[in-house]
Amino acid sequence: MSILYSIINFGPLWLAKGEVQRNFSSQSDIVNSKSDVHQPSKLTELAKINPFRVMTVMQRATELEAEGNKIVHMEVGEPDFSTARPIIDEAKRALDSGFTHYTAAVGIDELRRALADHYLERYGVSVDKERILVTPGASGGLSLLANLLVGQDDGVLITDPSYPCVRNFIHLMNASPQLVPVDRTQNFQPSVQQLENFADDRTCGVWLASPGNPTGSILDREALTSICSWCSDKELHLLIDEIYHGLHYVDDLPSVLEVDDSAFVVNSFSKYFGMTGWRLGWIVVPDYAVDKAKILAQNLYISPSSVAQYAALAGFSEEARIILEQRRESFRERRDFLCASLQEIGFIVAEEVQGAFYVYADISRFSENSGQFCHDMLESHGVAITPGSDFGDFRAEQFVRFAFTTGMDNLALGVERLRRALHE
Repeated sequence: MSILYSIINFGPLWLAKGEVQRNFSSQSDIVNSKSDVHQPSKLTELAKINPFRVMTVMQRATELEAEGNKIVHMEVGEPDFSTARPIIDEAKRALDSGFTHYTAAVGIDELRRALADHYLERYGVSVDKERILVTPGASGGLSLLANLLVGQDDGVLITDPSYPCVRNFIHLMNASPQLVPVDRTQNFQPSVQQLENFADDRTCGVWLASPGNPTGSILDREALTSICSWCSDKELHLLIDEIYHGLHYVDDLPSVLEVDDSAFVVNSFSKYFGMTGWRLGWIVVPDYAVDKAKILAQNLYISPSSVAQYAALAGFSEEARIILEQRRESFRERRDFLCASLQEIGFIVAEEVQGAFYVYADISRFSENSGQFCHDMLESHGVAITPGSDFGDFRAEQFVRFAFTTGMDNLALGVERLRRALHE
């Protein structure tokens, strides 16, 4: 790519001679300063908690934009659409009505009933609202469940790659994430035999996601049934992250609750409902865990946002559903375009991205270092993507994650920049 082309398309090249470049595989931006001040021992243990590399990418992309450069954002795991108007209008009504105080720690009854109705309507599953706890985002739900289910020195089976917060929450419990390597040949989901191979005496549970981040892969009904049966036989708890339900592109996406009523579920209003900044999610727990989960909710966060809860009620209205389904179709169109374009350029991608809004692409034809690859694409070509090293260790340097959370014009621009970067 010529310097002239770079300047015309996204502003001046910004790496001055001698400037230190950032490699998004490293943690070089984290400095451990020496001090005579006593530091709590817990801080040493937190060395196991890795930062989100995608946040480093986003920060650098924002800096470049502030300098006048045009950046194509394909790193952000957040819908680009604003929250649907019916949800916003309901929030305004809640504010005008004075619904600005604490609610019950488990959430307002109206929303818990709406969620119970949702499970019956969408999945044909009867879930008592008492088993549903509204949480401050799915992260709040994961934090609660980690405290509820994982003890010191326990092991939890998770896939590699997977959402980075999962292994970090497990580390915070002084427990061990037991990484099960998965790849494209198995749809990035584990087999029962793999779970058997990686389990040991420490293993207390299995935490999976369907659809998954960063891969968009799902667990079909047969796989869920096998895994549920195995967990039951081994007396292990099973937690399924279903936060991308609704954003799926296959005819049948079962909830684990259709297969096993004793499973734990975490979900969110962020992705399908487009309410990322409202920080609202929910969990479903078995009857035996309800009381302890309520106590943890009271102590961990007092209550979820009252305004966000009342706003979320409108997400189940017919008016909102029409809008949300139209947006899902937009994501499907973007997926189709991006997958085809990346394959044409030379990336290796899954045969079908089944859900979420990510493409986990194999870059081995171009690079053996995903962090350096992402760095180069951003610094020299104005395309922000996430290195595979954010999601685990297994072949991490061989992969990057693209998010199709931007409009078609931007996706087309990003694809063109990638094509020029890799073939000119």
